[in-house]
Amino acid sequence: MLEKIREGSQGLAAKVILGLIILSFALAGIGGYLGQSADQSVAEVNGVKITQREFARAFDNERARQEQQFGEYFAQLANDPTFMAQLRQSVTNRLIQQKLQSQLAAEMGLRTSDEEIRKTILELPAFQFGGQFSNDRYLQVIRQMGFQADDFREYLRDEMTRSQLVGALAGTDFTLSNELNQAVALQQQERAIDYLVVDNEQFKEGVSVSDEEIQNYYDLNQAQFLAPEQVKVAYVELDAAQLELAEPVTVEQVTKYYEQNKSMYAEPEKRRVAHILVENSEDDAAALEKAQDLLVQLQEGADFAELAETQSDDIVSAEMGGDLDWIERDMLDPDFEQAAFALSEVGQLSEVVQSEFGYHIIKLTDLQPGTVKAFADVEAQIRGELEKVAKADIYYEKQTELAELAFEISDTLSDAAAAVGVEVKTTELMSRAQLPEPLNQPNVQAAIFSPELIEDRVNSEVLELGNEHVVVVRVVEHKPAATKELESVREQITTTLIAEKASAAAKEKAQSLFTELEQGTAIAQVAEQAALSVQSEDALTRRSFNVPPALVQHVFKMAHPSDTPEVDLVELNNGNVALVALKSVNTPSATDTNEQVKQSLTMQLANKNYQTFVESLEAQAEVVRKTAVADNE
Repeated sequence: MLEKIREGSQGLAAKVILGLIILSFALAGIGGYLGQSADQSVAEVNGVKITQREFARAFDNERARQEQQFGEYFAQLANDPTFMAQLRQSVTNRLIQQKLQSQLAAEMGLRTSDEEIRKTILELPAFQFGGQFSNDRYLQVIRQMGFQADDFREYLRDEMTRSQLVGALAGTDFTLSNELNQAVALQQQERAIDYLVVDNEQFKEGVSVSDEEIQNYYDLNQAQFLAPEQVKVAYVELDAAQLELAEPVTVEQVTKYYEQNKSMYAEPEKRRVAHILVENSEDDAAALEKAQDLLVQLQEGADFAELAETQSDDIVSAEMGGDLDWIERDMLDPDFEQAAFALSEVGQLSEVVQSEFGYHIIKLTDLQPGTVKAFADVEAQIRGELEKVAKADIYYEKQTELAELAFEISDTLSDAAAAVGVEVKTTELMSRAQLPEPLNQPNVQAAIFSPELIEDRVNSEVLELGNEHVVVVRVVEHKPAATKELESVREQITTTLIAEKASAAAKEKAQSLFTELEQGTAIAQVAEQAALSVQSEDALTRRSFNVPPALVQHVFKMAHPSDTPEVDLVELNNGNVALVALKSVNTPSATDTNEQVKQSLTMQLANKNYQTFVESLEAQAEVVRKTAVADNE
């Protein structure tokens, strides 16, 4: 009875689909969709715009995911304008791909039903209170996210429909055995090399840079020396989590809630049962007769587990003496379940029970009565939930007041701050990349650097930061972008030119040594003549970390050597140059790879194929990326 369900839920295709669906929700899920709407779009896909609001939502989620992944180190990454620009571009690319998938799903007629939407909403933890769906919490959360109920359902429908497309395409992908073996062999391949590095540092002392060269570099690279636009910002931040309650939640309130909602803290009755199944698909009368005969044998003392193992048509449970493990209500066929929960004593047998699968004999093997969690066990949880609700009520009142006063008295934030009981905070002059939390979120940055706030010096509207967390900003001072004076960047230019000249000298030296290698001189002899040292790797892999990455990548692109080593010159990322001699290649002919590695490789190939498919969609589509995101820094 359970065999097909178990097989389907454990298959590789199901895991591929599930992984991709989780990825979709993780990067564009509901939790971070908190941006402020704006007229400017970040991209257009076949004439359909991706708005700043959509971008802000996805960016917030990706930022939160990376903060969780990198921990405190993320703060250092976030201070790097290049990293943040790449992050924004990555989010934009992902949104474009998602829009393409949604459009294709619509063309194919894929759609998620209202019942599936309802079921998903009821099961989402964000909408639950005490482990149960709360309509008040649901409305509160989606309102805070900027959704009306209908809008949110359509947003969720789009996410789930797109996951259908992912499942239909990625879930039907497969890898042939020879492809898998070849991939494993290449992944485990080892290469033996000798190499030497010509270090550009040894050439820096002999390099000089003239004033004319510095001036020419400055004139030709003005964009490098552009001092970014800067602002001094005043802001008022309102966070429900930081609010104080006028009166604490009392024990009486907690107790009252517990008594009124005991069902939320109930542990349902559990039963462990075993069964013998006789299928009736071919001959119902014969199946019933067999089941009744088995029941008589059991009543006369036959061993249940032995009969189940030899007579049950449920081959999965038969191997375990008919055991179906622990069950709760609403898990199995209604007729089967009714009979199972009618048994009152451990060891008791049911009569012959008919279900859609055939005829069953059920045995109760263990019983856990339903219980209710003690008040002491859930008191802290209930108190926290009640405090959160109470703070949310206060927050929404203050948010409304903040929005009204910030709009009515638009030339200062003092009145609005005093009304909601918080202080006005002010930054120093800062560029976009230097803005601290919470001003560095995309929707807040967009508002701060908007012409309205810079030119008119008015308060912004209320800007969403997170769950029950908003900010209102105003620009106190603005400093436009300007080119830095030559003297302030002279040292920087000098260092750059010296590095370039040293790298050029290193490359010239390496080229002369490489000529000797090509003429047949051994790399050890070349190194000795140049007073350099040869380093060797007898089992270099694609994941070796003690060799420069650029060198590893290049070595695995080189042709297999024949009678003599293959030699090449490789420019490294730090300006050094390496000479390498590839001596041998060891590719395993037969691999002893465990199933986990094979499954991982199969997943990688499936993801790669799906990504190729998405890229082909983009190649055929009309996609316009706006410069606002790319130049956001």
